Amino acid sequence: MIVDTKNALLVAHKDQVQQVKQAVEQMAQQGRVEHLFHREVHRPWGSYDSIDNGHRYQVKRISVKPGASLSLQMHHHRAEHWVVVSGTALVQVGEKETMLTENQSVYIPIGETHRLTNPGKVKLELIEVQSGSYLGEDDIVRFEDNFGRM
Repeated sequence: MIVDTKNALLVAHKDQVQQVKQAVEQMAQQGRVEHLFHREVHRPWGSYDSIDNGHRYQVKRISVKPGASLSLQMHHHRAEHWVVVSGTALVQVGEKETMLTENQSVYIPIGETHRLTNPGKVKLELIEVQSGSYLGEDDIVRFEDNFGRM
C-alpha cells in the first residue's frame, strides 16, 4: 500500500497497516512534530498550505472561497505580508480598507487588527509571509468571526 500526501509518504504492506500507529508514537517519543502539524489545513473560509518555514518566518499559500472572510484579528508576535496571486482581495488593516488585485501587496504590522475578504466570484489566492518571534496559530486574537470561532 502507498499513501502519498503533502504531509507524509507511507509505504507498507497491507497486512502491516495497523503498525502505523506505533510509528507515529515513535516519532512523538523522538520529539518530532510531523504528527501534530499538517502542511495543508482546511478552514470554513478556504484553506492554507504551509509551503516553507524557518527561524522567525513562515510562508503560506492561502485560498479564500468567493464571498468568504477570515476573522477580524490581530497577532501579538508576528507581522504579515500578503501578495495577491489571483482574484481580488478586500483587505482591512486598522480602520483602512483597500482592494487588491493580482501582484499587489499589503503589510500588516505586529498588533494591528486586520481582515481578509474575497468579494469576488472566483477563488482568491495569495502568498502570506509571516515574520516574528512566535508564529503559532494560537497567536490569533479574534474580534469578529463569521464562523463562531471566538
